[in-house]
Amino acid sequence: MKRKKFIALLPAALTAAKAWAQSADSASKKSLIIYYSWSGNTRSLAKTIKGLTGADIVEVIPQTPYPSEYNKTVSQAKKEVDSNYKPPIKTEIKNISEYGLIFVGSPNWWGTISSPIRSVLASHDFSGKRIAPFITHEGSRMGRAAEDIKKLCPKSGVLEGLAVRGTSAKNASADAEKWLKTLGIL
Repeated sequence: MKRKKFIALLPAALTAAKAWAQSADSASKKSLIIYYSWSGNTRSLAKTIKGLTGADIVEVIPQTPYPSEYNKTVSQAKKEVDSNYKPPIKTEIKNISEYGLIFVGSPNWWGTISSPIRSVLASHDFSGKRIAPFITHEGSRMGRAAEDIKKLCPKSGVLEGLAVRGTSAKNASADAEKWLKTLGIL
């Protein structure tokens, strides 16, 4: 009698398992772009990546804006990087668990990711996620951004990053497309 019940329930169990696997697979294929942009360069690159991938996109906004004057922001950024400061963030990202691939965009601040991005990475669970960093810079390229992301998200896989000179960010579609193809995303 138990065998007949087991056999009768087997198709329903297989259907449920298949549905669960499909939902898990679709989550792993879903992509999110999280970025912070002080000058607009990283925003431009984030929008380019969104256009190429169709990924969802979230701009990180700090609770207290950075100064609009470049030298004041550079000075503040240096102090924050040196002290590993993580500023409070206005932006809420509630659904990271839905995504398998997270693009993380930041300007290069003193050789690493910006403080607002450090805050986001430190305050969410990126376990099992693939992280694809993209950095805008004025000569220092990726710096140690990928290594610092790995430290903040040790249970994620950090992919090869893309570094684009800030002044070229608005015209970086070919660079972004090449990078995405290299990663196997396109």
